[in-house]
Amino acid sequence: MRIRALIIRILRQFIHDKRTMALMIAAPILILSLMYLIFNGDTYRPKLGTFQVPASYTAILTAADADVTEYSTADQAEQALSDRSVDAVFRLDGGTPRIKLEGSDPSKNRAVMMLIQQSIQAQAAAQAQGAKLPAPVFEYLHGSADMASFDNFGPVLIGVFAFFFVFLIAGISFLKERTSGTLERLLATPLRRWEIVVGYIAGFGIFTMLQAVLIAWYSIEVLGMMMVGSFGYVILITLLLSMTALSFGTFLSAYANTEFQMIQFIPLVIVPQVFFSGLFDLDSMSSWLRWLSNIMPLKYGADALRNVMIRGEGWSSIAIDVYLLLGLSLFFMGANVLALRKHRKI
Repeated sequence: MRIRALIIRILRQFIHDKRTMALMIAAPILILSLMYLIFNGDTYRPKLGTFQVPASYTAILTAADADVTEYSTADQAEQALSDRSVDAVFRLDGGTPRIKLEGSDPSKNRAVMMLIQQSIQAQAAAQAQGAKLPAPVFEYLHGSADMASFDNFGPVLIGVFAFFFVFLIAGISFLKERTSGTLERLLATPLRRWEIVVGYIAGFGIFTMLQAVLIAWYSIEVLGMMMVGSFGYVILITLLLSMTALSFGTFLSAYANTEFQMIQFIPLVIVPQVFFSGLFDLDSMSSWLRWLSNIMPLKYGADALRNVMIRGEGWSSIAIDVYLLLGLSLFFMGANVLALRKHRKI
């Protein structure tokens, strides 16, 4: 009887906790659906730019399911490669196939190399019996043949870990301030809501800055992650990404009453951002699903880190991402100010 009473109490507790019930049902379905859409997408089609290449090569590449774009000048082809509109540029130099790879994604490099090898073999077979074509020469715009997959995923992982831990720790810490009564006492003082929010963000921000510096330094100096651009830009991007997570976490903590409820936000807030951060290839997804990445803060931080660490690009390449992260931080800080109205009417 006592055991039955305990079981009934637990069941009633879960039934009355609508958020937990929704999380147990909705979160697994959401995550499984995202995994299905991401990993069950279309097979990736290498994007090739060609310049002064015979029509026979172009036909073979197209037949091999490559997305081929022909350019009339070498400058146009190089610009497309620099803009990442194509994965590689294919041209013939005195009969020798020369392929210049964009180079920042090893998986795409391998796909292009395999496609080129197959096309050359098919071209040789189409010519006279026993014909042998020159071996292709591969060049790299970014990276090199020694570039590992970790070098490609590393910048994204820096962003993921910085965002995740700051979001969780900031949200729980701000929640404790509220449940312990500290926030209520502050709200009873002449302090304005925006002063309280700025004070908390600045206080947590000092430790966030230390975390950003430590993560970036350890990844590059100790783990040997590829680093081509400015270390200062890496610190700036990581710091802004952490500040976005900090302001976002403190904002969502206003809608949680316990630490457990704060953790419940992870499957709904963090996991989808990991899927759309660039850790997985977005080019094979449907266009409507790829659009969701535009509302994920982590995507902008990961793109900027890749541009600096792998491609060695400067301010002009990361400026939009930096401004967006800064804007998101200010937006969530403003939302924090409004959320405090539920604790004190002014």
